Amino acid sequence: MSSRRPELTPGQVAARSAVTVSALHFYEREGLITSVRTAGNQRRYHRDVLRRVAFIRVSQGLGISLARIREALATLPDDRVPTKADWSRLSRRWRADLDARIDQLRRLRDELDGCIGCGCLSLKTCTLLNAGDELGREGPGARRLQRD
Repeated sequence: MSSRRPELTPGQVAARSAVTVSALHFYEREGLITSVRTAGNQRRYHRDVLRRVAFIRVSQGLGISLARIREALATLPDDRVPTKADWSRLSRRWRADLDARIDQLRRLRDELDGCIGCGCLSLKTCTLLNAGDELGREGPGARRLQRD
């Protein structure tokens, strides 16, 4: 370890990134971050793991699956610390998905009062919006809000 830029302990990473140590271990088991081991078999993390953990947390907050996060992180360079351009490129990959999700949330917000207890849940009781349970033939779930 360099005396100028020492690697971080799990406790230090947890404190600086506002996640638990067990979350760091989970991210490592899932292949999202990596650590090195000391001679005493203790985990140490390179400082760039802080950005990766921040990216993971923001991505999870957006509803992006761990599998997609793993795929995205795998595109980052191994031979150097990722730059702002690397992170921007990675984030742009999800723009269309996020736009579609925003669209779906807007529809849900705008149609929520007409959704609960009516045709969008394919209930037979709503003769106004789902006469004859027409939506039920299309399949289960909130048919009016789902867009394929």
